[in-house]
Amino acid sequence: MAKVKTTFFCQNCGAQYSKWQGQCTSCKEWNTIAEEIIQKAEKSTWKSGPTSSHRASKPLKISEITQEKEVRLDTKNLELNRVLGGGLVPGSLTLLGGEPGIGKSTLMLQVALSLPYKTLYVSGEESAQQIKMRAERIRPDSDRCFILTETKTQNIFRNIQEIDPDIVVIDSIQTLHTDYIESSAGSISQIRECATELIKFAKETATPVILIGHITKDGNIAGPKILEHMVDTVLQFEGDRNHVYRILRAHKNRFGSTNELGIYEMQGNGLREVMNPSEVLLSKNEERLSGTAIAATLEGIRPLMIEIQALVSSAVYGTPQRSATGYNAKRLNMILAVLEKRAGFKLAAKDVFLNITGGISVDDPAIDLAVIAAVLSSNVDIPVDKGLCLAAEIGLAGEVRPVTKIEQRISEAEKLGFQSIVISKYCKLSKEDFGIEVIKVGKVQDVVKHLFG
Repeated sequence: MAKVKTTFFCQNCGAQYSKWQGQCTSCKEWNTIAEEIIQKAEKSTWKSGPTSSHRASKPLKISEITQEKEVRLDTKNLELNRVLGGGLVPGSLTLLGGEPGIGKSTLMLQVALSLPYKTLYVSGEESAQQIKMRAERIRPDSDRCFILTETKTQNIFRNIQEIDPDIVVIDSIQTLHTDYIESSAGSISQIRECATELIKFAKETATPVILIGHITKDGNIAGPKILEHMVDTVLQFEGDRNHVYRILRAHKNRFGSTNELGIYEMQGNGLREVMNPSEVLLSKNEERLSGTAIAATLEGIRPLMIEIQALVSSAVYGTPQRSATGYNAKRLNMILAVLEKRAGFKLAAKDVFLNITGGISVDDPAIDLAVIAAVLSSNVDIPVDKGLCLAAEIGLAGEVRPVTKIEQRISEAEKLGFQSIVISKYCKLSKEDFGIEVIKVGKVQDVVKHLFG
């Protein structure tokens, strides 16, 4: 019998300790260290027996390394392909996290049912009947997707050897457990060991594995932080359960960009891909309302038109409120200070509330000019022309600074039917004849004069 020993793990960050202590020295959290029993046993490979070959690697000169063309598996989901960088890479491990009920399992089941490859969907949270009910709503005529309700990794690998799938989906990693660890499922050591076995399987067989993960109340993926370092791609599925739109982001991607964005609409028969996000993020109000402005932003290489809403009102209490949803509150304070100092607007005694419609968060500095337009529009109660959009950064001196890929933003605004776009006069354009009026400004005062006269 192998020797049984205990060790202590922080349930928040996964740090390991030889004895219990009140505070974790790694994440500084209190009362998060718990004891777990670890069974030290001789491990075999993911297969039942020593059937996989191991070769000792040797160092090579970088000039001697041959580069092969990267082959990706098409997921038949354009939004997921975009976020992944073109599809699933053979042998990769992808971790998908999100809040409970946001649609993680629905998205992965929908992808598994539509794939032209043999797919094994392993569920440790739902019964086969529950998955069948959801599959009937999404795509009832798939014959290449196999459903397995199992939580023990040894049994999962046994079924994998029989089926030989092209893609494996695990729902979820927190429900798995292995015989090599005696602690309960969902513990730090179990999650780490199960992920290690799945990585070994994925790399040895060149089979893509997709893991669904739970998140904590802070919005981080549950389990040890090392789990995010072990996998190749970390995706985050975001959105409000009270709204129908969902956003898929890549927080880590070894095979592509982390700036891409995928948007879905939750419907009764699954998640619909939103091919033109600007239609979602722009309101359909026919009336001209003050306090709104349209910004041309970019998520990766994808241009988006988003609506900025602002409300400026007299402060009821002594200290005025500054609130921003989907936008950096500190940057809002900076822009208000620029308006106060450089443009002469007295906003120090007024409450300012800012919101980006659609429930998304934007870090692109190109929306600064639209924020100013929305704030000033609400302040003077004069609406901004609905056929006008803005794309520029604001400096502390009140100058309008240029932004990257301005021609893509102009083309997107033209495609969506806008009549004019306001940009910095310092932008370098390869051509001057666009199908939309390009208004160039150099200072905040020029913007105010153009918008409000």
